[in-house]
Amino acid sequence: MSTVLNPPPTVRSFRSPTSRSPRVSMLLRSTTLSTAAALPILTKLQHDCATPLPLLRNIADNMAADMRAGLAVDGGSDLKMILSYVDCLPTGHERGLFYALDLGGTNFRVLRTQLGGRDERVIDTEFEQVSIPQDLMSGTSDELFDFIASALAKFVKKEGGKFVLPNGRSRETGFTFSFPVKQTSIDSGILIKWTKGFSVSGTPGKDIVACLNEAMGRQGLDMRVSALVNDTVATLAGARYWDDDVMVAVILGTGTNACYVESVEAIPKLPGHKSNSGKTIINTEWGAFSNGLPLTEYDRAMDAESINPGEQLYEKTISGMYLGEIVRRVLVRMAETGSLFGKHIPEKLQTPFALGTPNISSMQQDTSEDLEAVGSILYEATGVDSNLDARKMVVEVCDTIAKRGGRLAGAGIVGILQKMEEDSKGVVFGKRMVVAMDGGLYEHYPQYKRYLKNAVAELLGPELSSHVVIEHSKDGSGIGAALLAATNSIYEH
Repeated sequence: MSTVLNPPPTVRSFRSPTSRSPRVSMLLRSTTLSTAAALPILTKLQHDCATPLPLLRNIADNMAADMRAGLAVDGGSDLKMILSYVDCLPTGHERGLFYALDLGGTNFRVLRTQLGGRDERVIDTEFEQVSIPQDLMSGTSDELFDFIASALAKFVKKEGGKFVLPNGRSRETGFTFSFPVKQTSIDSGILIKWTKGFSVSGTPGKDIVACLNEAMGRQGLDMRVSALVNDTVATLAGARYWDDDVMVAVILGTGTNACYVESVEAIPKLPGHKSNSGKTIINTEWGAFSNGLPLTEYDRAMDAESINPGEQLYEKTISGMYLGEIVRRVLVRMAETGSLFGKHIPEKLQTPFALGTPNISSMQQDTSEDLEAVGSILYEATGVDSNLDARKMVVEVCDTIAKRGGRLAGAGIVGILQKMEEDSKGVVFGKRMVVAMDGGLYEHYPQYKRYLKNAVAELLGPELSSHVVIEHSKDGSGIGAALLAATNSIYEH
């Protein structure tokens, strides 16, 4: 269901470092000696993470400016602004049987859907999830793609019931591939490098669609890849199938990314690109954005110890991979400096990424008087024993990091809308505009979601924000890839 943003609440003035929120003031009145010693750390954290309206406006402006610079020339900004070659989006008229393969981590999904045109839409959908054996993640290219093609062939053999392939047709699949790729057409792309624990030999520098097509041929599977996309682009396509007003898609999960519908005329670095619709989807790779972010000493330390120092700073402040780790680092400082959890600091608390973002989200959902769930999660994840005052302090830290992340993500969305509005000379904000959201962080962290929506509403104001719909598109990337296979089919519908 679509959710139209409410008018923004009254914007509070930016507090000075010495002022405290009502909750922190209450915490101060009820503190023990250990939590009192940790209070200055919390106060400084809240100051350094503050996202007042002027800062959010600056983030939105910088995002829009970096988008333009990235569209002007390759390497023009932190944002890669990659052409997806998706020039036609689903309309609802698509008919037939189409498949999707979603490879983005240690598991992959295979999916099929029977499309019935404008009247029947999605007649039926089936999918299976397959785990990739650890040894194949560091094996050869042929071994990995043969395994994937074999699983796909087994899935095809179960085809039946409402799933019907018209006579004389080969099967077509969309391929969602969430690794760094230099895309060269709608159905081809060169793998730049493996990430996420993969180190498969023989694939970097090769067309990964050709690798899959060849593997399917070795399995005797009559199927071709008709669309290569990443998960964000597939999410936009999946949402657009049901709602013609979808123009932006954002993934907020372990990682983050955003894409949007762009006019071909607004892409100076691609003067020769042809598009029948005059539009195309641009994959921003916005996780690399860094201009004007409010970073703390904990962010900088985490970044310095990461596998990509100085890179993906926006992702490191707003995505699920990192929020829990930032909280853990703050708690370690409070334990060391303020003895928040007593004299002993468990080894688990000092272990990087011991505290996950699902942990901090669960702690914020605890509304009991003694915060028993907070205590249990802290003990299980980090090994610390905590009293009630310490638990209250921990919840404040979680909220501070989630609030910054959600509000910065909201500012990024407004930056994209702002760029589109400027190019359309006032058309975008004058009509209904839908932003499709997917990802576990957005779906399962209600406080984060609320902070994101509030930031969008504050930045746009009551009138403009009433036209902007932030809509959850659950698992849109799977069906989206199949729909793009249909849109780019070699057969007429």
